[in-house]
Amino acid sequence: MSNSLGEFFRITVFGESHGSGIGVVIDGCPAGLEISREDIQKAVDRRKPRTGAGQTARREPDEVEILSGIFEGRTTGAGLALMVRNRDADSEAYRQTRLIPRPGHADYTAFIKYGGFNDYRGGGAFSGRVTVALVMAGAVALKLLKNMGVEILSHTRRIGSIQSEITEPDLVRRNVEGNPLRCADVSAAKAMQVLIDEAVKAGDSLGGIVECLVLNLPAGLGEPYFDSLEGQLARAYFAIPAVKGVEFGDGFKTAEKKGSENNDAFILAGSRIGTASNHAGGILGGISTGMPVVARIAVKPTPSIALPQKSINLKTLESEEIVVRGRHDSCIVPRAAVVVEAVTAVVLCDFALKAGVLKRVIK
Repeated sequence: MSNSLGEFFRITVFGESHGSGIGVVIDGCPAGLEISREDIQKAVDRRKPRTGAGQTARREPDEVEILSGIFEGRTTGAGLALMVRNRDADSEAYRQTRLIPRPGHADYTAFIKYGGFNDYRGGGAFSGRVTVALVMAGAVALKLLKNMGVEILSHTRRIGSIQSEITEPDLVRRNVEGNPLRCADVSAAKAMQVLIDEAVKAGDSLGGIVECLVLNLPAGLGEPYFDSLEGQLARAYFAIPAVKGVEFGDGFKTAEKKGSENNDAFILAGSRIGTASNHAGGILGGISTGMPVVARIAVKPTPSIALPQKSINLKTLESEEIVVRGRHDSCIVPRAAVVVEAVTAVVLCDFALKAGVLKRVIK
């Protein structure tokens, strides 16, 4: 099982949904970065469920503990270990159905791969709960990138059939924290909320799309062939539970275009080379162009729904009907947006260190 991501800025996550806690070890974090527990806590708090967004009733305090790597308010260059404890886990519902895999979850595949020894409670290591480790690592990475002038913005672009048409960074920055759905389009957010409320009443769930924008990223980041910027970002996005699709720039729409419509003409903006459009999403040949990186991440509907579903008893091999119990999000998209920011930052820090644009010591 691979629990690590990155090479120069490398993170390793640990923990299960209903275990003692969730944590991350960051290896390769530059020394001298000024960062506090409160900085990391603020990022973790953004991931917590928000009232009115169709999110889980599980209320974890998620109090960040710094185990190593920070001394007198600055990173030391040693391994940086961060952790939150699980305080509000209720495993009884999972014990009752441990041998009946929940449709849409990793229960069956984990059972087969690990011979039934996997922690089944709340999905174990396959739970979205583990993403709190990614957010803690992302808090450190985001602060490193801020020192470079790089900014990462994510917002809910779609939930179900409702799509926001706002993509301008200024509006995203201004509006995204103003509603529980993290949608930059206020009117679309209201329509999305109606959809979520209807799904909850029906015992169902909804998916959607998160859009991520990276601003002021220098040109030249990426290590083709197999460590391309797109490839490593996509790898990180697909590690987020419930992510089923990723595209950059115009993505799948490019299949409908001619080259003359899809190419981005190079222009001179002051002393800097840029492009007149950004159909490529800030990446060419797996390398950053200096234009904004634009990624969209498709998040599937939460598979834990209140409706009866068909499954198989792994002991008797007979068909059984399962009604999923426990506390679950009916729409995970708004919380996924925070996680997308975090893993984007982790990957970009790794590439920045490789390229030497991020130094080993911050002064």
